[in-house]
Amino acid sequence: MMLLFLFLLFSAFSPALAWIPVQDWDSGNVTASVGSSGQCVCHVFLPDTSFPADRVEHMQQVSKDLIVEVEIQKNKLVKYEDKLVIYLAELKDLVERLTIMESSPDDYIKLEFELLRIELREFEALVSQLKNSLNSSSSLFDSLYIEIQNMTFIVNQLETYDKSNLEVIRYQFAKLQKKLEECQMDQDIIKPDVGNCNHTGILSIGNPLVVQLNAHLNPNYLYGGWGRDSKPIRGNENMHFYGAYSSPGMVYDFYFYSNYENLILRKAIKQYTLPNDWRGTGNNYIVHRNAIYYQHDSPFSMTKLNLTSSEYEYRVISAASQSFSYAYSSNQNLDFAADETGLWVLYASTQNMGKIVIAKIDEKSFGIEAVWPTGMYKQSAGNAFMVCGVMYATRSVDISTEEIFYAYDTKTKQERNLSITFKKFQDKYTNLDYNPIDQKLYMYNNGYYVSYNVKFNKE
Repeated sequence: MMLLFLFLLFSAFSPALAWIPVQDWDSGNVTASVGSSGQCVCHVFLPDTSFPADRVEHMQQVSKDLIVEVEIQKNKLVKYEDKLVIYLAELKDLVERLTIMESSPDDYIKLEFELLRIELREFEALVSQLKNSLNSSSSLFDSLYIEIQNMTFIVNQLETYDKSNLEVIRYQFAKLQKKLEECQMDQDIIKPDVGNCNHTGILSIGNPLVVQLNAHLNPNYLYGGWGRDSKPIRGNENMHFYGAYSSPGMVYDFYFYSNYENLILRKAIKQYTLPNDWRGTGNNYIVHRNAIYYQHDSPFSMTKLNLTSSEYEYRVISAASQSFSYAYSSNQNLDFAADETGLWVLYASTQNMGKIVIAKIDEKSFGIEAVWPTGMYKQSAGNAFMVCGVMYATRSVDISTEEIFYAYDTKTKQERNLSITFKKFQDKYTNLDYNPIDQKLYMYNNGYYVSYNVKFNKE
């Protein structure tokens, strides 16, 4: 009976035991014996059905860990849901604000008036700077100061921030800019002879006309350029452009204005944002015949964006090196210029020992038609520009004075040293170009639009 009981007990735990016949109990699988105390002892050998206790323990631990992890993730999900509710509320608020702005834009003009106050304070400082640089005191300057004070009073006294008032103030601001420019023209007594090269070169550079801070109103946008189309198509004779960035290694968008007044008013008629594959560098670009010419790095090449067709082209100049830039800024390896004789690109080459090479661009084929190696080591120059086929290089004298110290004539292949000094509004600049349309130099001077009248030697 005892053996039968043990058989049934083990059969419950191991079905494999149930089929063992009684006569086989004393075989290799099951043995029975009587212990020292007279009890019955049964030995069962189950080679292929041992219980995996260690695995069960491991699975229990994994199960506990999973339960803890699930709780953690559930708590995170609750937090994400709370954040999502907040973000959705903020998005809804933004949509409501945009809806209000679209339906009633005048409610958001107050900020524009604050910006106007900033510009007026800057303008007053610039008039003082110009007065000091000209060493002149006249009724014209007194009149400008009075007009600035009157405009400031009007801005501060406006009780309703409506768009019509804003436009009136900005229009008056543009008129003040024009008066300041006319003032300098009268002081310099320069009468441009546009389109002609009947002179022997630059005689002098006028005092700086500081137009204003860049259109972003951001003093950190130190790298950029501004100016006019050097050979405008019909209908765009007064078009101005601007582009600026916080790093010398990026050129990615340009703003265009129908005229000088709208440049001052920051009323762009068009913005061009370059796609990633066509972004540039160096900030030595120009606009010529309704196309932007700028430096592209991948591949290193001169690039042209046709503003009429929005088509891009590039040409690799095999001799041009990326190892040489101007003293004021990095990445200025290709410097585009335009004058009365056409379109140019200035670069340095290892073959010319890091000295500037002047290259004439064939505008139709967008290729190089001729080159002139110069003796001007590029890294010793602050910048360079072309006038009537002559390259002029500049360098710093001190923080407020710049000097044209070198010239190379592509007609005679002669170079000469010069010393034509002119004042700077700020110490460094990243773009300096001559424009044959009005015979002015356009400088982007540490975030400010600055221009100069050029006087030529007629003898």
